[in-house]
Amino acid sequence: MHIVIMGCGRVGSALAQTLEQQGHTVAVVDQDPTAFRRLGSGFGGRRVTGVGFDQDTLREAGIEEAGAFAAVSSGDNSNIIAARVAREMFGIENVAARIYDPRRAEVYQRLGIPTVATVRWTADQMLRRLLPSGAEPLWRDPTGGVQLAEVHASAAWVGHKISRLQEETGVRVAFLTRLGEAILPSSQTVLQEGDLVHVMMRTDEVDKVEAAFAKGPEEEGGH
Repeated sequence: MHIVIMGCGRVGSALAQTLEQQGHTVAVVDQDPTAFRRLGSGFGGRRVTGVGFDQDTLREAGIEEAGAFAAVSSGDNSNIIAARVAREMFGIENVAARIYDPRRAEVYQRLGIPTVATVRWTADQMLRRLLPSGAEPLWRDPTGGVQLAEVHASAAWVGHKISRLQEETGVRVAFLTRLGEAILPSSQTVLQEGDLVHVMMRTDEVDKVEAAFAKGPEEEGGH
């Protein structure tokens, strides 16, 4: 597949190199020609100096034969305009835009432009590691009554089955992240050290659930 990337910063250059290593052809667009140094001498793709939402610049980058477009410059507005041009003018289906402002990201998602709100996502992930309880939910249903969130499980739960965790805390375990991979657990799955537990729960029971996860399993005999 041919892929056009707008922005040759750290993200854009890493993306370009990874995609080329995977056998794709890549063109990188940036207003600053010195930015292409990040690609290294081994990069075999196109380097196009210009504005990433300019149609002639995009044509020079091969947008007309591209299967995907990524807008990862440092400007939210530029990224969104470029993503919309790629989608609406050139009919590219696989389009993604990097957005710094999470409130904007939600608006653009509704416009059908998949967005990656890098700073917010990274900050949330860091907060979850630094402050294991009380992080932002990953998803809420439209009524706000149910939410998906990562809940920190005490080490006391390690070695116990997911079925017991669900029974004692009143949640549904949606998935686990184990060694960086998401897995769908069965009732027989046993919690391992380092597992991140993502659960569906009622919003009004968050405090109760976090307390039960922090406390560990009830002692045998129900004390």
